Amino acid sequence: MSGLVNVLVIGAVIAVVVVRQCSARQITDDRRWWVLPGVLLVLSVRESGLVDPRHTALSMAVLGVELAVGLVTGAGWGWTTRLWRESDGSLWSKGTRATVFVWTGGLALRAALYGAAALMGIHQGTAALLSALAVTLAARGGVLMWRARQMGPAYGGSVGGMMGRSAWKDRV
Repeated sequence: MSGLVNVLVIGAVIAVVVVRQCSARQITDDRRWWVLPGVLLVLSVRESGLVDPRHTALSMAVLGVELAVGLVTGAGWGWTTRLWRESDGSLWSKGTRATVFVWTGGLALRAALYGAAALMGIHQGTAALLSALAVTLAARGGVLMWRARQMGPAYGGSVGGMMGRSAWKDRV
């Protein structure tokens, strides 16, 4: 794919993810949470320029750090997302203010890393960004699914001290 198409794909994925994160979403027990990260990872690996051929070792080190930042950001995102069960037993999630801080911190770290790589003369293409985004989304999805499975079924009340969305609206 061309660089422009990659940028459009990255922009579209981030827009969809942010919009979905800012609204309450029902979590189902389907096992497709890994599909989008998987597709992004395949696209990044197929793209030339994942590693700068003029600075292979440094480029791979920067890519490793970027993937680690993506992993930590995704895990933090998954842990800061609020989960709750409705009285009907359905599981819901929504990002919190802490989630915004995790996202902002992850973006700042990536920008600093990109700047440091540019100062070292390392060219990072969109493939590196796609792979880091894939790792971020996979980590978030994995943490959310793990947390969702740890929550017991709702028996007409709140789970883990968290009220359902409808009960919260009634209190406010």
